[in-house]
Amino acid sequence: MGGIGSGRRWHFGAKDATDDYRSIDVRRWNREGLLSPRQSFRLQWSRRGEVVASIQVRTEPGRVVLSYRHRIGGGDWKDELYPVYLDWTRCHFGGQRPWFLCPASRCGRRVAILYSGEIFACRHCYRLAYPSQRETPEHRAARRADWIRERLDWEPGILNGKGLKPRGMHWRTFERLTAEHDMLVRQSLAGMAAKFNIIGESLDDWL
Repeated sequence: MGGIGSGRRWHFGAKDATDDYRSIDVRRWNREGLLSPRQSFRLQWSRRGEVVASIQVRTEPGRVVLSYRHRIGGGDWKDELYPVYLDWTRCHFGGQRPWFLCPASRCGRRVAILYSGEIFACRHCYRLAYPSQRETPEHRAARRADWIRERLDWEPGILNGKGLKPRGMHWRTFERLTAEHDMLVRQSLAGMAAKFNIIGESLDDWL
């Protein structure tokens, strides 16, 4: 079993997105009680019901030790075994928050999530963008408008007609969300029209 980060090297020149990589989240491990020292667990990733990758994790005081196999492209499988150190900061309302210290050479950033590759490293080392950072302004506006449509229980898709006010929603809230939705749709359509050099009917005809 293996496959973590097959074909992935760190310090890419291109800017992939965080969603393109498998990840481990120290906050989730803490919530599930997995950071207590002297225990071990296996983490698996599946696709269509089939396990495609896994790692073994052993917890020690102040760190976790990752063990897995990976390969780059069609190369030979390579065994990896290395520690990822932990740091803790105080929360404003009590308790402590855990962080990974990125194990990549000359990094050591305090981060909550590490991404798969030849090693698990932070998004800065892999030069990863969040999915929203790769969106064009018109796509971002369309996504936000669709979020409002979902809240209003309207049919998804900004080119579809409007629906009715959801039962129990105040009219003032409904009117505010509708106005915001219409503004976002105008922004999205205007951006797409400019991108494809479309000159036609008024955008208000779409609303």
